[in-house]
Amino acid sequence: MMMRAGRESAISYRAADGSELHLLVFEPAEGTPSRAGVVLFHGGALRDGSPDGLVPHCRALASRGIFAVSAGYRLLDRGAASIDDCLADVRRAVEQFGRLAASRGLETPHLAAGGSSAGAHLAMLAAMTPSNAAPEPGIAALVALNPAGLNLGSFEPDAQRRLEQQVGIAEGRLVDYSLIECVRPGNPPTQIHHGTRDEVEPIGSVRQFRDAMARSGNECTLLEYENAEHGFHYPGTSGHFDGVIDATALFLLDRTATT
Repeated sequence: MMMRAGRESAISYRAADGSELHLLVFEPAEGTPSRAGVVLFHGGALRDGSPDGLVPHCRALASRGIFAVSAGYRLLDRGAASIDDCLADVRRAVEQFGRLAASRGLETPHLAAGGSSAGAHLAMLAAMTPSNAAPEPGIAALVALNPAGLNLGSFEPDAQRRLEQQVGIAEGRLVDYSLIECVRPGNPPTQIHHGTRDEVEPIGSVRQFRDAMARSGNECTLLEYENAEHGFHYPGTSGHFDGVIDATALFLLDRTATT
């Protein structure tokens, strides 16, 4: 159920290289306690985009009682030398989000991460892979809006090498960033929103990832949007925004909400 408009603020967190990056914070209206929390990361192929891109989503989720944060990370050729730098920032943003949420009475079992496209890929990598440089992210669920990078091993060898060059990693490492290779028992419950005509990540790869999660005993719900293309979830593009927000809020409140 939608509530009154909430409080909005902007703060910063320290990236892995010491620079300052933005967190846009959206809270339920004064007097309404947050029942769950989510941090979202924007898309843009690791080269474009900003936290502003997911402001409508965070604002709408906050109106449904969810503490929502849209986080930035360094982009390739704009502070990040490789996808590893982007991922390091995402891990730090999740840690800062956890501290913010804790100050509002929300602990790890009530927190989720996610995002759109490349941002969803980074959020899922951070939650599904260990890191020697940072503690395990305090995330209990994942929400992915047309995620990328689900089955990078399915690309032809030449395409894999081009992608490795584009994201600044050594030859042969691309599969390390393929989410289907990160599936293990105990991965967080995951909800994926994806269009059947997505031109960036084919729906077939998403279905393969969902099936791999199920085989490992993980919850993974795929919501398919018939004939929808990449980026369908933004307001005003295809009419799906409200439905995406409703399903996301229901998932978050069912999986992570306080009682």
